Amino acid sequence: MITPKLILLVIALAPLVGAIVAGLFGRRVGRAGAHTVTIAGVAVSFVLSCYALYQLSTGGWGVFNENLYTWFEVGKLSAHVGFLVDRLTAVMMVVVTSVSLLVHVYTIGYMRDDPGYQRFFSYISLFTFSMLMLVMSNNFMQLFFGWEAVGLVSYLLIGFWFKRPSAIFANMKAFLVNRVGDFGFLLGIAAVLFCFGSLDYATVFASADATLTGRTLEIIAGHPWQAATVIGVLLFIGAMGKSAQVPLHVWLPDSMEGPTPISALIHAATMVTAGIFMVARMSPLYELSETALSFVLIVGATTALFTGLIGIVQNDVKRVVAYSTLSQLGYMTVALGVSAYSAAIFHLMTHAFFKALLFLGAGSVIIAMHHEQDMRHMGGLRKYMPITFITGWIGTLALTGFPGFSGFFSKDAIIEAVHESHRYGSGYAYLCVLIGVFVTALYSFRLIYLTYHGKERFVVEHAHHDAHGHARDAHHDEHADEHADDDHGHHEPGHLEHAPHESPWVVTLPLILLAIPSVVIGWLTIGPMLFGDFFAGAIVVKEGGPLAELAHEWHGPGAMVLHGLLGLPFWFAVAGFAVATYVYLFNQAIADRAAKTFAPLYRLLQNKYGIDDLYFAIFARGGLKLGRGLWRGGDVAVIDDGIVNGSAALVQRIAASVRRLQSGYLYHYAFAMILGLIVLLGGLWMAAR
Repeated sequence: MITPKLILLVIALAPLVGAIVAGLFGRRVGRAGAHTVTIAGVAVSFVLSCYALYQLSTGGWGVFNENLYTWFEVGKLSAHVGFLVDRLTAVMMVVVTSVSLLVHVYTIGYMRDDPGYQRFFSYISLFTFSMLMLVMSNNFMQLFFGWEAVGLVSYLLIGFWFKRPSAIFANMKAFLVNRVGDFGFLLGIAAVLFCFGSLDYATVFASADATLTGRTLEIIAGHPWQAATVIGVLLFIGAMGKSAQVPLHVWLPDSMEGPTPISALIHAATMVTAGIFMVARMSPLYELSETALSFVLIVGATTALFTGLIGIVQNDVKRVVAYSTLSQLGYMTVALGVSAYSAAIFHLMTHAFFKALLFLGAGSVIIAMHHEQDMRHMGGLRKYMPITFITGWIGTLALTGFPGFSGFFSKDAIIEAVHESHRYGSGYAYLCVLIGVFVTALYSFRLIYLTYHGKERFVVEHAHHDAHGHARDAHHDEHADEHADDDHGHHEPGHLEHAPHESPWVVTLPLILLAIPSVVIGWLTIGPMLFGDFFAGAIVVKEGGPLAELAHEWHGPGAMVLHGLLGLPFWFAVAGFAVATYVYLFNQAIADRAAKTFAPLYRLLQNKYGIDDLYFAIFARGGLKLGRGLWRGGDVAVIDDGIVNGSAALVQRIAASVRRLQSGYLYHYAFAMILGLIVLLGGLWMAAR
């Protein structure tokens, strides 16, 4: 009999089976076998995830919460492998598996000529399994397993081209920065165990109010903190690492060193969304601490605005989209901070589709441009790549919140929720997300115009040859950031061996399939997910929250569109569109003059506020100096010269003294024996008396 437990097991394990086959038996099954088995595994997970979501939505299933396997039992503490699948989990399962499936198909075309073909498919399938284990977990121990597993696989994928030093630097940076966040996350889990004596979600959430209300913890003796605040802040530090919030955001732009398919998977549906999902899942705990939620709100607002500003000065087509991800994650975090958890998950879902579309579209451009990623060496591609061009516009309109597109519904809901909130920091957050709308439109349409419109800024050297350029970023060693100090309009054109052309169907089909939900999914899901009780039981909000107020004003997506056309966010987006259109489509010299006029600000943004340099100076170089000091003062001075070499020198001196007694003359030994005998007899005589 097919039971919910069996279906959920298949959902989780099917990608793992594909990863094992492609990874361990890749040479035997070949390239076709590797992509077939991994795509089949993710496809099975996707279909069954849709079935699970349907059953939970229609009442065919109740909430599934069951332990499947016991890891260990120590006293009263036990750790299990188990699944908690409610509507929140089911939405995440569908988002993860759908985007992952399209990325798998896209990879066939993008990685076609790469020697690590089977290995890459194994990694992305393992990534999908890890994320599913994270979102389906019913306890903190399994959550931490999935948390670390996605971190490990991201390390492998960011550094997939391990012969390139920049890729190795990027994956080490991601790994180390996430260790900082994960340390806080682990402390948060330890605090949960200390307060509740259990790591089971159901047990913790059921007794959260009674256990944490009025309880304090003393991190520093004599300075008590609310236990709910300590737990909330520590858990969110983990989310700051995984979901790239300031100041632990520095790893995400460098993750562009990995192949484009994994950039789409990391940024759209897996690793970076883990922190957002985790905070939403922990809503029963966060609702007990206004301080923790204000901390979340302020961090998210800062990320939304200030990382978006960096995107304006980026010239690498992938890095612009990467900084867009940072900014959008800030919007999701802001929603969490004002208790609009449903809006955060709603934006997570819509963002997954249009952000995957933008990344895969960027990859399609890279294929056509034969590894070129600098937008200043592109232009006029719309006539060469009509499908990529149209889907790129759709993704951009969704990202900028054009009324009627999916991003409009989710982003406007967040902005309005912040406006309705009275939580500490909400005024600052509202200003940040409102200005962020202008910034998002500016860098998004800048990308569109520099890439697809205007004059062609590349030279085709051998256009008469057949065009077979398949992107392998491993062979593209020069990146746009290396030219960041150049003026906008003064650079050499790119040189292409063949004319650009549209990508093969395995690349364009995922673009088309992602463009559809980027348009329609907001209309279809906003009612139940944002203003209904779809997440009832999975998400807990005290006193209704700001979304309850908005539900009285908006009576469906049509009313929201009409409201949006009159609201400030829409006009901020129009202003960003107008500025980008005038500057980058008609008068790009303005950008050059602005860069010179505001040179200090321009350099500040190019330098990413100096945060990377600060980390290198304090932690990297500081750690190196500390290590050398400990080596000289501890290893050399104390251990080598003191304990090891000092002990050897002492033994040598003693041995040298003793060696003088061994003269080799018989009368010396006879004298020593007689002297010893006298001492012995003297001792016996004294004892006898």
